[in-house]
Amino acid sequence: MDGDYLMPGTKRTSDDLMSQSPMVTNGTSPPHLSGSDNEAKKVKLEQSSANGPSRVVHIRSLPPDCTEADVVQLGLPYGKMSNVLLLKQKNQAFLEFLDEQAAVTMVSFHQQNPAQIRMRSVYVQFSNHKELKTDQANSFQNATAQAALQAASAVMGGPTEDGQKRTTLRIIVEHLVYPVGIEVLYQIFSKFGKVLKMIIFTKNNSFQALIQMSDPVAANAAKLSLDGQNIYNGCCTLRIDYSKLNNLNVKYNNDKSRDFTNPNLPSGDPGLDQAMPFGGPGSLVTPVVPGMGAAPLSAYGAANVVGGTPVYASNFSGNNSAQVSQMSSYGVPSPMGAARLMTLNAAAAAGNAVLLVSNLDEQKVTPDALFTLFGVYGDVHRVKILFNKKDNALVQMAEPHQAQLAIAHLDKVKVWGKSIRVTQSKHTLVQMPKEGQPDAGLTKDFTNSPLHRFKRPGSKNCQNIFPPSTVLHLSNIPPNIEEDFITEAFQEHGQVKAFKFFPKDRKMALIQMASVDEAVTALIAMHNYPLSDTNHLRVSFSKSTI
Repeated sequence: MDGDYLMPGTKRTSDDLMSQSPMVTNGTSPPHLSGSDNEAKKVKLEQSSANGPSRVVHIRSLPPDCTEADVVQLGLPYGKMSNVLLLKQKNQAFLEFLDEQAAVTMVSFHQQNPAQIRMRSVYVQFSNHKELKTDQANSFQNATAQAALQAASAVMGGPTEDGQKRTTLRIIVEHLVYPVGIEVLYQIFSKFGKVLKMIIFTKNNSFQALIQMSDPVAANAAKLSLDGQNIYNGCCTLRIDYSKLNNLNVKYNNDKSRDFTNPNLPSGDPGLDQAMPFGGPGSLVTPVVPGMGAAPLSAYGAANVVGGTPVYASNFSGNNSAQVSQMSSYGVPSPMGAARLMTLNAAAAAGNAVLLVSNLDEQKVTPDALFTLFGVYGDVHRVKILFNKKDNALVQMAEPHQAQLAIAHLDKVKVWGKSIRVTQSKHTLVQMPKEGQPDAGLTKDFTNSPLHRFKRPGSKNCQNIFPPSTVLHLSNIPPNIEEDFITEAFQEHGQVKAFKFFPKDRKMALIQMASVDEAVTALIAMHNYPLSDTNHLRVSFSKSTI
């Protein structure tokens, strides 16, 4: 505040306020402001008389991560609020009450009892202005301000049927085409308040998360704003409701669970991967921007540290719109929806492109089998089955987001009767054996394979990525091949329950196996199966039914 430290209750002149505040709004708070955007907004302030209180409270010295929900939570005990304005760049906020007496009570109380937001003391005083007015503008922050006020109204309406106010949300991410992890969700939900704990898991073939917020206002604001929104264009849709759990029991800080209030929790069993000396330049994971190769985070802008992992906190807006187009050209979707999550967040959260796959069947696993299975979710560049631990393998995908997609869909899936584990490796690449060094065929380079599914940008394969299912999609079938020929070939790998050619395109068909396990086995065995000299069968998982 450049030396302007006033005692609580002290008023400031209108000129003083205007010289340090980008804009003040009526019913909404401003968008992210930068450069010419600030100057383009015209502020209208209706000044109160020189003496006497106001129903608008001015709050200063806010912490950098303060949200509208935090400000509303501070005012919640004193009465109903009609407006909230957060000036993030100035560490200030304005809170407007419906009743002037509510503002008087709040200021009077905090003159004697310093207020705190996110463990930081803040200063509470009357504003020089009776109300906040500005031109309406559509922005993400407008939505968060209104959501915070609506959430406060809902909370003030009384407790839930069981007498408790909910702080824990249950999130289902539908149409999971691109990776969504703890860091990505943290950045989205922390815009509405403090995120305390988080657990992510897969249930009924869907990606789900439990997120515990610090207070009911933050939880309700996040639910109101984000439910039904897409994280990325046309996919990764958030479905949000309240969880019956009010307190999450988090024992480990890792890629599946996180207690943001206790960074000293163990990571759990680190697994074999962490102890292996094999390959890679070290255990430090350098985030990779798809299509750009490895680069330090600082090359793309300032980074914050969330739960020990560096992630991006800036957003693409205003003068940064060119960066969105640039990133889209690398094959990464431009983020949209209420979250306004920048593309690099997903890349940073994804880490490297190497996976550790464990609990494999030593007698059946081959590099080609893993290439086929993991190739459903991205282009596999290299595979290495570990010499001294043949039920473990390293799989290097072309890009980090493909590795995360494989984790989301294949972790704990049964392959050859065993539930495999798929996690991110500590290694950043799979090393090929030195020339002349015997390898027994355990390592294979598929970088230039003609069987990659996603090497063409905009390929339809990118839009048809589904979790393992009993129904398989078949394509590239020559016209002379009959149903019996195909079903007999598949019956060598399980029981065929149903088969159907596409009525308008006989080059494609659906085949249903008796179980997901058998469908996985059949896909590994039958993808690229020769149906003629020029036609090799293409097999993928389907969301359809027969």
